[in-house]
Amino acid sequence: MSRHFAVFGTPIAHSLSPRIHAAFARQTGIALDYVAIEAGHDDFAMHLAAFADNGGHGANVTLPLKESAFALCSNTSERALRAGAVNTLLRDGDGWRGDNTDGAGLLRDLTQRNGLDLRGRRTLMLGAGGAARGIAPTLLDAGIDALYIVNRTAQNADALADLLGDPKRVHARYLDDLPALGEFDLIVNATSATRGGELPHLPMSMVGRRTAAVDLSYGEAAIPFLAWARANRCHDAIDGLGMLVEQAAGSFEVWHGVRPDTDLVYADLRAHTDSLVTAD
Repeated sequence: MSRHFAVFGTPIAHSLSPRIHAAFARQTGIALDYVAIEAGHDDFAMHLAAFADNGGHGANVTLPLKESAFALCSNTSERALRAGAVNTLLRDGDGWRGDNTDGAGLLRDLTQRNGLDLRGRRTLMLGAGGAARGIAPTLLDAGIDALYIVNRTAQNADALADLLGDPKRVHARYLDDLPALGEFDLIVNATSATRGGELPHLPMSMVGRRTAAVDLSYGEAAIPFLAWARANRCHDAIDGLGMLVEQAAGSFEVWHGVRPDTDLVYADLRAHTDSLVTAD
């Protein structure tokens, strides 16, 4: 009998998660169905409750609901607790257990697929929402030298810096500070602003000889930031497609106890998304 899974977020029609989990299911021989459910802050709790009432076993959560999902959990994993955000839900009795596979997914993609050594990198993260919260603890654990968090809303950057609890390495700054911050070895775009085609002014002075620029988005949403990175001669320009596949594999493992192979799934999605961008 198939178990029921879903991904919640808005906008959600573009989500590749149903395609990814269908591929994992074929690979592992696990029977499941997986659908995308449109939900915003105001109606997420209602949609999640309806999903549970209809036999929902597990779910992914994407923008902008990761912090809301954390608040709805009856218990969480240690990595979700550190992040204060959840991207993976597992039915646990009458409630939900929350986990966060974003950081582990990003780390696998950057270090194993793209061959980056994150140790000692002076790092800038644009954004302080659920996506940023999911990856920040992992970046610190991976040995980055310092993490500067820049966000349009200053108090959100301050709140994330406080949550991480590492004042020697973590620093909250504001957009107006960017020209004075110097070079970074790693720049991560964890904001959703570019989904609307908006990109804050990013000075060329932030780019050094080994700077890697990483966007957590993929497809059209990643184009503005990656175009900036290439124009300013960043050593690496990486989108979030690999992270998407790896965090999905992490969720699949939480739900089913088996980790699927990601290489073929990633290759299929890379060809698919590249063809869509080229067609546009």
